[in-house]
Amino acid sequence: MHHIALDAPDDFEGWRDVARRLVLADVHPADVTWQVGDAPGDLFASDALPVIEARGAVFTVPRAFVDLAQSAILHRDNERFALLYALLCRVRARPGTMEDKADPLLRRVEALAKTVRRDIHKMRAFVRFREVAEEGGARFVAWFEPDHHIVRANAGFFARRFTTMCWSILTPDVSIHWDGEIVREGPGATRADAPGDDPVEALWKGYYAAIFNPARLKTGAMLSEMPRKYWRNLPEAALIPDLIAGAQQREAAMIATAPLAEKPTGRQGNAETVWAALRGDAMGCTRCALHENATQTVFGEGPLNAPLLFIGEQPGDQEDLAGRPFVGPAGQLFDAALAEAGVDRRQAYVTNAVKHFKFEQRGKRRIHQTPQAGEVQACRWWLAQELDIIRPRIVVALGATAARAMLGKAVAIGKTRGAAIPLDNGAEGWVTVHPSYLLRLPDETRQAEERARFVAELHMVEERLAALV
Repeated sequence: MHHIALDAPDDFEGWRDVARRLVLADVHPADVTWQVGDAPGDLFASDALPVIEARGAVFTVPRAFVDLAQSAILHRDNERFALLYALLCRVRARPGTMEDKADPLLRRVEALAKTVRRDIHKMRAFVRFREVAEEGGARFVAWFEPDHHIVRANAGFFARRFTTMCWSILTPDVSIHWDGEIVREGPGATRADAPGDDPVEALWKGYYAAIFNPARLKTGAMLSEMPRKYWRNLPEAALIPDLIAGAQQREAAMIATAPLAEKPTGRQGNAETVWAALRGDAMGCTRCALHENATQTVFGEGPLNAPLLFIGEQPGDQEDLAGRPFVGPAGQLFDAALAEAGVDRRQAYVTNAVKHFKFEQRGKRRIHQTPQAGEVQACRWWLAQELDIIRPRIVVALGATAARAMLGKAVAIGKTRGAAIPLDNGAEGWVTVHPSYLLRLPDETRQAEERARFVAELHMVEERLAALV
């Protein structure tokens, strides 16, 4: 029996080094106990690790396992180290394990990782800094209570996001401090160590109350994204109960005071306010890691009463720089195809399934990379809000990523294109190829054929829309 003591609860590097040595010595998972620090261990366990010969002391695992382990190890589950070691042994013995979604051990570890990723997102969303005067300048201090050991893993995000600020984030287990150059760690703190409020919060509360829209209130969705446990850290949360309680009365008052001429179609003005607020929120989106390298969020654009809505995949290099969808080479081909099909782009709303540019840097060039399913899922929230505001009659998904975002599952373009698909929101969905697909075709004859088919499908959509409106 081997007893392993790691330096910290999030010590991935230490766990990886020990786990590799144990695996190479063929130590069974049941023969290892794990702990953090100097807590009492197994009375009969040995602290000595197996001596591994240098020859042949190398093996590889899929990158997916490393990514999964780096997240799951941050969980507070006391069994996480043992579960990961057992999974490592299984992956080494059966390399296809990471693709076996029915494997109960893999599913359990993935559940840990999913919970950790959600906690990381919540920290990024709900940390609120308060200004504290210090000798030599101001420091911004925040208090947060994470569910898991995510603070060190999140430090880089806050250093990149608030580079010019001197800040501290205090948590019960560990605190992190940024002085503009390096991140330092400190001991855990208590809520009493954090400031109570600052003068800016009064202005923020006034703004929050002013933009609160009772007509768009969805309490269930709000609580899902912003659970009550985080409210005590948010200055605006104190206003929420009263705003919810008065939502129906305020909505009725808005309707009663609307000009008579607007009442049949009076949602347009409200839609503009809601869309502008939504777009403003999206500019600071951190729902997935793509925001870290992208220049900016690229939100949708077009009439808010558009009967036709197009979903692309993600911004490209030029869209990322311009902050507008479909302005690069694929966008120019798209515009030309729309015109040929008799569709006026100015009357359509155009957006993307993913709002940040995903790329790989190669020298001075940024090479497009296809978004992963998790990134598409993270961005579906923004798309759902856009669809709810626009309420189009027809939604056209351009490519497989857009189709996944529209339908909530992966589909084959060849089997679904060119036919209407009923959507849950009452609209009609259509699937076709992305314009960039046409640009990538090397054969000119094939490119002409596929372009003609693309234009024909756009024309079918236009004819169908004329029949619906």
